[in-house]
Amino acid sequence: MKNRIVNFFKWIYFLYYDGFTSMKVGKTLWLLIVIKLFVMFVIVKWLFFPDVLKENFHSDEERSAYILDTLTKER
Repeated sequence: MKNRIVNFFKWIYFLYYDGFTSMKVGKTLWLLIVIKLFVMFVIVKWLFFPDVLKENFHSDEERSAYILDTLTKER
């Protein structure tokens, strides 16, 4: 059973490996996808989502008390 699982993962690895090594346009597209993900998750987060808790509170106790009060507040 264990040997079948190992062979299955080897098969998947070689399937992708052969596919990526024979690509021409696909490598460029994957590069664009990686650059886009980097911009979305690193640059945009850094620019538009500041760390408000670090700016407004000085200690971990103050931050945790604020979060606890906010989450448990009656509406």
